[in-house]
Amino acid sequence: MKKDIIINSTANEHRIAILEDGKLAELFVETPGKERMVGDIYFGKVAKVMPGIRAAFIDVGLQQDAFLHFSDIGSSLSEYNALFDEEDDEDEDSPDPSSQGSHATSQAGGAATTDVERRKGAPSNGGRDRAERRAPDINLEKGQEILVQITKEPVGKKGVRVTSEISLPGRFLVLLPFDGKIGVSKKLVDYKEKRRLRKVVRSILPPGFGAIIRTVAEGKEDALIKQDLEEQIRVWRTIEKAVKTEKAPALVYKDMTTTSSVIRDLFGDKVEHVVVDDRKLFKEIKAYVQWMSPDMLDRVEAYKDKEPIFDRYGVEKDIQALMSKKVWLKSGGYIIIEKTEAMTVIDVNSGRYAAKREQELNSLRTDLEASREICRQLRLRDIGGIIVIDFIDLDDEKNRKKVYDEMKKELRKERAKVTVLPLTEFGLMQITRQRIRQNVQMSFSDTCPTCGGTGLVQSKTSTLNQIERWIKRFKSESREFRLQLRVNPAIAIYLTHGAISRLTKIMFKFFVRIKLVQDPALPMDEFRFISVKQDKDITDQYKL
Repeated sequence: MKKDIIINSTANEHRIAILEDGKLAELFVETPGKERMVGDIYFGKVAKVMPGIRAAFIDVGLQQDAFLHFSDIGSSLSEYNALFDEEDDEDEDSPDPSSQGSHATSQAGGAATTDVERRKGAPSNGGRDRAERRAPDINLEKGQEILVQITKEPVGKKGVRVTSEISLPGRFLVLLPFDGKIGVSKKLVDYKEKRRLRKVVRSILPPGFGAIIRTVAEGKEDALIKQDLEEQIRVWRTIEKAVKTEKAPALVYKDMTTTSSVIRDLFGDKVEHVVVDDRKLFKEIKAYVQWMSPDMLDRVEAYKDKEPIFDRYGVEKDIQALMSKKVWLKSGGYIIIEKTEAMTVIDVNSGRYAAKREQELNSLRTDLEASREICRQLRLRDIGGIIVIDFIDLDDEKNRKKVYDEMKKELRKERAKVTVLPLTEFGLMQITRQRIRQNVQMSFSDTCPTCGGTGLVQSKTSTLNQIERWIKRFKSESREFRLQLRVNPAIAIYLTHGAISRLTKIMFKFFVRIKLVQDPALPMDEFRFISVKQDKDITDQYKL
């Protein structure tokens, strides 16, 4: 599969597109005010400990306190077994760049306690056996200082999620300051190469530190591996110094930008070209590649054509389609993607493809095509959490299994953790996908100030009825007869339309004189009544 990285940079935005066989597969966007936070390390204070939900809230200086689950303090047995096999091998290939900096955050379980930990009470698993890792002692107290790393960006009203298990990713390995293990990617199958890499890392790794050697390290010279490791150790020593001098809460380490992390984590042997349209960024990327992988330097290209780079590679059209709920399939069918507070719901429809073939075969082909497109959309839109897909009903159990197998095959391309269940009797498929940050749509949009994100607004008739009921309550308690009514311009037009307007009818009905004022700042379903006599807003006084 041919892969390319296309980077479009402006003064206000950086956009990185990952193309697979010429088709947009992933998109990363970084704008001022919405910088990448995953991987950042904070020196914080425990704001609240809540044993009932097995979590604590950490004050790290952000608008909302960070969420620290007890499972992210120390290493659990399940996490340990999932990340390392019997030979301490770690399957770490191609981590999500949005999760880098915290890639190994669930792997720590250190063999030694550093000066930082002793001074600040940061958790360490030095000397613990696996039984102790199964249920680590939680001794957090309010006001306690602790070193944490962001693993998930804020989503909606939820703050960031953090872990106390720190990791520092590099090009060829991930440094684990609190872990004595040396892991190697399971995708490295050559035993001699794995032994060589372990030997190189072990020769320079400080006591009590651990590391995960990444797949991209295969075949690299010892000097490059040592250079990368030394850089991560230098960064950690800087963090240690910052913790000793800074007062909590404070940011002690800022991870790479989205653009830099994409180059660090995704620019591998499968990538044929990295094309950049910004001269300064091109030089920075070229310098980094020259330092870490000089053999791949010729793959970095500067884009010089007048045509916008995303137009040239057909990316802009795909980005525009991201804002649409409907995604058309080549066969004529389509899928609808609806996001709710609790989950994302996807509906598969046959559309124009229906009635062209025998029903079961038609449904199967549409479902299979939809499976491939849904997996692409999950990656492209970076949809996380619970996902429920309503496929077209299939009667044959074998056909249901084909759809399930197709979905599993396509999900192997994922770097995020994904769990998928077979189709239910109602044709529903349930998926959970690791949520690291807000989906891409949130980078391009804000909540509608009129509908509040629901997509619906109250009808004009309902607003009129509310106004009439308000006046009825007002007249039952007050002897005033002069009011000023402030409404949205669209409601004002509705009230004054006709030879004998709706507003005129209300004034005659209740024997009240109303002066209408248009206020564009008011939502469609809101109104304000001002008492002329009192010269004040009395709306809330007569509301239910």
